[in-house]
Amino acid sequence: MAKSTVTPSINNHLPYSTLIKISVFLSLLFGWQLFAMWLASPDFPSLINTLEAFFYHTTQGDLINNLLITVSRVGISFILAMLLGSIIGILMGARGWFNLITDSVLIILLNIPALVVIILSYIWIGLVETAAITAVVINKIPTVAVMLREGARTTDPKLTELAQVYQISWVRYLRYIYLPQLYPFFLAAARNGLSLIWKIVLVVELLGRSDGVGFALHSMFQFFDIAGILAYTMAFIGVVFFIELLCFKPFDKRVQRGR
Repeated sequence: MAKSTVTPSINNHLPYSTLIKISVFLSLLFGWQLFAMWLASPDFPSLINTLEAFFYHTTQGDLINNLLITVSRVGISFILAMLLGSIIGILMGARGWFNLITDSVLIILLNIPALVVIILSYIWIGLVETAAITAVVINKIPTVAVMLREGARTTDPKLTELAQVYQISWVRYLRYIYLPQLYPFFLAAARNGLSLIWKIVLVVELLGRSDGVGFALHSMFQFFDIAGILAYTMAFIGVVFFIELLCFKPFDKRVQRGR
């Protein structure tokens, strides 16, 4: 009886939350247009001017091509950083001796500026795609490792003992007992990682690539094409929202069901 009364009340509030989000988004756009009209400055394009620039760069420029190139770099870097960072972090949280050996290295990597890693990667490897991906992955692995290390430290040892008593296989133990306890930490690391990787990839492209969103933004900056910069930013935000709805939201719902 309790479930039948709670579930409808939650579902009834879902349209209202969506309506509020849409209202806030439209209010921001409306406020942007009004402020630009009041300011009347070429350094602050209006929403209409930005949409015109977006249409131009989409139909006659390289916005789609540059965006796809950047998304591919982000995707490759994200997968590698999450995979390597998760393995290192779980090992550090589960094995005290491994944490003792790698903790100092982790602290050093966390505090080295991303720009330094990018520059050194280009110098040591060259102005190639491998250097760009390597720089992004090295910058992101430490933050993923820290989050997963803390998650591994909070796992319930009683569940591990239960698995040993019932002689559950190692694969089933990981799939059904151990990894589900880390799902919230995976989600936090993924969301934080994606936002950080976007920013680092743009810097990588600005410094040493001849394509991508970062390179395009640098070119428009030289010509003071502010409307173009904002148009690329709009496309950038659109991709982020798409990834959030397609990947993170379903995973977040799964985490909530597990809780």
